[in-house]
Amino acid sequence: MPQASAKTPTRVVLCLPVARGTDGAQVLLGLKQRGFGAGRVVAPGGKIEPGESPEDAAVRELLEETSLVADAAALLPAARVYFRFPANPAADMDCTIYLTSAFSGLALPSAELAPEWHPVENLPLERMWDDSALWLGRILAGERFDALVRLATDNESVDRFATIDWPGRKIPAGVATEADFPDIT
Repeated sequence: MPQASAKTPTRVVLCLPVARGTDGAQVLLGLKQRGFGAGRVVAPGGKIEPGESPEDAAVRELLEETSLVADAAALLPAARVYFRFPANPAADMDCTIYLTSAFSGLALPSAELAPEWHPVENLPLERMWDDSALWLGRILAGERFDALVRLATDNESVDRFATIDWPGRKIPAGVATEADFPDIT
C-alpha cells in the first residue's frame, strides 16, 4: 500500500458502540496494544481497505478489534475529522466516525485493542490523544460536524482545532479542505 502524503491523507474510520442501560450511556473505547497510538485509549477503528466502503471498514475494524458484530446499515455518521501533521505529512488522516447502538456479542481483547466500556459522562480523556477532548464528547452529545485537527510539531499536542457543523445534521456530500474551516486564531 503506498504511503500517504500531504496530497493523499490515509482514509480511516472509527466506530463508537454506545450501550444504554440503567446506569446511563456507555461508549466502548480501548487501550491500543500496538502500532500508532499504542498505550493510549482510542476508539476501535483503522484504515479503509481498497474497494471497501467506510461503513464496511467500520464494521470490519470493530469486529477485528473487539469481536463485536455491527450492522453497516445501522451505523450513524457522526463526524469527519481531518488530522493534519505538518511535521509529518505522511501521517495525515481523513477520519469518518460512526456511532452504533446496533451491535451484538461480547467485547473481547484483540492484539490491537483491550476494550473498555466508559460512561459517556466520564471519558478517560487523560489517557487519550489530546485532541479527543475537543471532539469526542461533542459527538456523544449529539453534535454532527467536520473538524480540522492540526497537530503541533511534537505530533501530539493540538496547534489548531476548528469545526463546521453539518447542515441538517447530515453528512455533507463533499469533503472539506483546510481552507473551509474558520480561522479561530
